[in-house]
Amino acid sequence: MPKIYMKKPLASMVIRNRNTIKDVVITNSGIGEPSVHHALVVIFLEFFAWGLLTMPVIAVLNQTFPDHTFLMNGLVMGIKGILSFLSAPLIGALSDIWGRKFFLLITVFFTCAPIPLMTINTWWFFAMISISGIFAVTFSVVFAYVADVTTVEERSRAYGLVSATFAASLVISPALGAALMEKYSDTLVVALATAIAVLDVFFILVAVPESLPDKVRPSSWGTPINWEQADPFAALRKVGTDHTILMQCVTVLLSYLPEAGQYSCIFVYLKLKMSFNTMEVAIFIAVVGILSISVQVTLGYLMRRIGAKHTIILGLILEMTQLFWYGFGSQKWMMWAAGILAALGSITYPAISAFVSIHSTADSQGAVQGMVTGMRGLCNGLGPAMFGVIFYLFNVDLNDEHAAANNTAGSSTDGKWFQVPGPPFMFGGFMVILAILVALFIPEVRGEYSFNSRSPIEKKRVSLDVQYEIEGGPKPTSPLMHSDSLAQL
Repeated sequence: MPKIYMKKPLASMVIRNRNTIKDVVITNSGIGEPSVHHALVVIFLEFFAWGLLTMPVIAVLNQTFPDHTFLMNGLVMGIKGILSFLSAPLIGALSDIWGRKFFLLITVFFTCAPIPLMTINTWWFFAMISISGIFAVTFSVVFAYVADVTTVEERSRAYGLVSATFAASLVISPALGAALMEKYSDTLVVALATAIAVLDVFFILVAVPESLPDKVRPSSWGTPINWEQADPFAALRKVGTDHTILMQCVTVLLSYLPEAGQYSCIFVYLKLKMSFNTMEVAIFIAVVGILSISVQVTLGYLMRRIGAKHTIILGLILEMTQLFWYGFGSQKWMMWAAGILAALGSITYPAISAFVSIHSTADSQGAVQGMVTGMRGLCNGLGPAMFGVIFYLFNVDLNDEHAAANNTAGSSTDGKWFQVPGPPFMFGGFMVILAILVALFIPEVRGEYSFNSRSPIEKKRVSLDVQYEIEGGPKPTSPLMHSDSLAQL
């Protein structure tokens, strides 16, 4: 990857590689030089705006769809996730041609466009959330922006900083939104979120400089797109070419499908089914999110001690336990216990990413990570829809009065054997059991415990991203605030 330096007087870029040095003049339409800090501000403002609406969205969702709240929540988030999965590669390919700033602008604008509709027309609000999935790929463009302005050695830590900023914005904002909603009104929260979204768009227009040099891009906007690169299913079609990668992708599918479904409904479930009040949900988000980030700091040590494969299995066992606990639990303390397990189990996906990277050669890192990411993106669309449909099929109501009325009418809920509070969580727990069985047969990677003892040639085969994950821990993520699924937004 070329190393980029900036010449301030001429607003030009010097792209330096091993063989040549050339100047690439770019138009700097922002403030200062392109940097990771510009990307951090964009991410923080967008998700802070949506985080403020976490509690109001739950209330509006229940008011708009009182009889099928969980079903409609799953369908809205499912459509959004599937559209994001389909559009992300295309938008990424287009940003390589037209530049990052333009697509940062339209992704933030269209992702935040539904916010003011919340107090105008709730049906249009949820319809726009679904459709906005086409452009709800800000993270993809931000990561491309970060890649433009960092060296290979700096990139993993820069990505980790972006993920940590995202998590921090959602740890703070739900509690603030809940407090403002209780003290004032939903209208004030929506107005504040809209103002922050407008500020984000204005910041991109005025302050964010273009990170992709003009001469690095094709000469005209009419340049043909590499459609193979823009095909969302391209990576998935390559899954079967490697037995180990195939088993990893099956593990991701079986474990992340229920995880994505859980992300999409857990806040709604806690408030409407488990009688959490708005502030309790906000505190729950903050505590579990902070705990999950803290836990993942120790992942590097854990992988050195027990290895990547056993770390994956440990994470899957924790995920299975918390899903069953969510499914059977009927008391608030049980939800808190399940939330703590969810934080501990958040090590699974980073461990899978590290294992896949260790298994792959340096020149195939992008391809294999793309396979796993593609599988995960597909789950982000299917998981919420699956949970919503299961809630609907098992006739899970929001209060005891509805349930009593249904039972009196002789509805299908008369069978006692499936009357657990959260049937989708139970179903997800059984899927994770299958994921554990698959993971048990994943072959060990020889030498995975001792990266520092490898020969220089072997070290070159392991990407710098993996070295960071083994020695310093993975990028922080939260089991309840996920950048891909945007659970409650």
